[in-house]
Amino acid sequence: MSRVGSKEINIPESVKINLQDESISAEGPMGQLETKIHDGIQIDIEGSIIKVKPKSDDKSLLAFWGLQRNIVNNLILGVSEGFTKKLEMNGVGYRASLKGKTLELMLGYSHPIQYDIPENISITVDKQNNIEVKGPDKQLVGQTAAEIRAFRGPEPYKGKGIKYADEYINRKEGKKK
Repeated sequence: MSRVGSKEINIPESVKINLQDESISAEGPMGQLETKIHDGIQIDIEGSIIKVKPKSDDKSLLAFWGLQRNIVNNLILGVSEGFTKKLEMNGVGYRASLKGKTLELMLGYSHPIQYDIPENISITVDKQNNIEVKGPDKQLVGQTAAEIRAFRGPEPYKGKGIKYADEYINRKEGKKK
């Protein structure tokens, strides 16, 4: 029995759920999201509670039970509260700025890097070194933050580069004489 899958999901008052045959959609203050439902998973809405159950005791379906519950939960959390990822830039001359729907990064290369911000994602830059990625879709927020980080990942000797705010960089010792 799945510990995650058997948990109930509470629906906030500000969120409207629409359940169709193969998909579930949620609409709230942060926007609207929709996801497909796995064929072997059944979703029941009882008042302000969602219950996720497998249609049979097949082992392969039980593997998707907890996954489907978390996907639906992230859908509801995304449209009600949203998700954020914070990035920090360390290095001399490293800075970021917003120019319309484009994030401009100066990362020690000979040219600035232009990153087009995806739809439904908002990026804020604080003090030219802190970047905050916000949005309702957890997967898209994480993907956007990972793409920005990939332009110049943190290096282990001086810690220069872009890193997540809660990430710890293991430092290496330099050359010895």
